[in-house]
Amino acid sequence: MEHYFSIFIAAMLINNVILSQFLGICPFLGVSKKMSTAVGMSGAVLFVIVMSCMVTYPVWRLLNRFNLNYMRTIIFILLIATLVQLVEIILRKMMPSLYKALGVYLPLITTNCAVLGTTIKAAEGGFSLLESIVYSLGVSCGFFLAIVIMAGIRERLDNNKDIPKAFQGMPITLITAGLMAIAFFGFGG
Repeated sequence: MEHYFSIFIAAMLINNVILSQFLGICPFLGVSKKMSTAVGMSGAVLFVIVMSCMVTYPVWRLLNRFNLNYMRTIIFILLIATLVQLVEIILRKMMPSLYKALGVYLPLITTNCAVLGTTIKAAEGGFSLLESIVYSLGVSCGFFLAIVIMAGIRERLDNNKDIPKAFQGMPITLITAGLMAIAFFGFGG
């Protein structure tokens, strides 16, 4: 149990996919303007990352068995795209307001390098299926943590009139992201 906990914490805090590995920056900056869209995107990314790690694990083992490792990226992207389409259909039917709020960022999960990077790292990391699931949950929780913290800060920054005009908008957002990354590097020791 301790082993799985260390995989989870390392994936969530020490090797945070956004703030330490710098993967998934597009939705991090694009969807973190409001807390509601940040939470919705995090839920969608959590589902896609965990499901894609579960689906790609046996595919990766099959590719290794037949010496077809060079097909990994193409096959993983196809599997991830299929899962994203599933999420899109579910959100359109069950949560149309969230579907509209996420807009173009929902289909971008397909090309989100955080999802592909997580599946490749889980496959090549020598993880078992259970370790891959725990790792993907840790990555997803780290994504959630980073984007929700950023959304909370950005909501407060939008209401702050003391920020100099030159720093308003994206400049202060990038400075905040950089400071958050420095803070998360501290988890590594």
